[in-house]
Amino acid sequence: MKNIWIIGAVLCAAWLGAAVAKDAAPEKAAAKAAEKSAAVSTNLLTELFDGHTLNGWKVIPFGNAGTVKVLSGGVLEIGAGEILTGLVYTNKPVTQNYEITLEARRTSGSDFFCGLTFPVGTNACTLILGGWGGSLTGISSIDYMDASENSTSASYKFDDNHWYTICLRVTTEKIEAWIDKDRIVNFEIEDHHLGMRAGEIEACMPLGFATYQTRGELRQIHLRRLAE
Repeated sequence: MKNIWIIGAVLCAAWLGAAVAKDAAPEKAAAKAAEKSAAVSTNLLTELFDGHTLNGWKVIPFGNAGTVKVLSGGVLEIGAGEILTGLVYTNKPVTQNYEITLEARRTSGSDFFCGLTFPVGTNACTLILGGWGGSLTGISSIDYMDASENSTSASYKFDDNHWYTICLRVTTEKIEAWIDKDRIVNFEIEDHHLGMRAGEIEACMPLGFATYQTRGELRQIHLRRLAE
């Protein structure tokens, strides 16, 4: 009889162990899924500028352009040229469902200190910050109209030597842009033609930066993929 009790106890313990393991399996699976999700999320963020070199970028040979150089503190300086100064990203960029964030400031001049050219599917546009005397913001070009002419045109007071946080978001439905916490662009893409302003600025396609007769500085440039 004693042996029967021992055998029963062993079988009961084995059954309980299997039940606990079975209950723990979903928790382990969930933990592994969370780890995998975290790893994927990390891969969604791309550092576009390493803060030390121009790796991944090519300076555009605009006529009589200013200098482009990396300053201490992880700052990218785009100098003031006779007209345009700029650089283009040499790696293949994401073309849809992404955000680009950066900090930018104007150090001298009175026109745009950050012209961010960005892809929208198979097209490209430019976010203008500080154009036309230093205050114009908007997207060039929409329906063949520049930032000064289309519905995204707005005015923003930029102070020299002040860092502004810029966020550009591109989805299949919208182009949005923020300066600090102020949303300056909220444009629905459907039924509109998107493109570049004709001229030298097209050399910034599909992803690049330019200034116009103005010295600007950029830092902390990142791209984040968005869920479709």
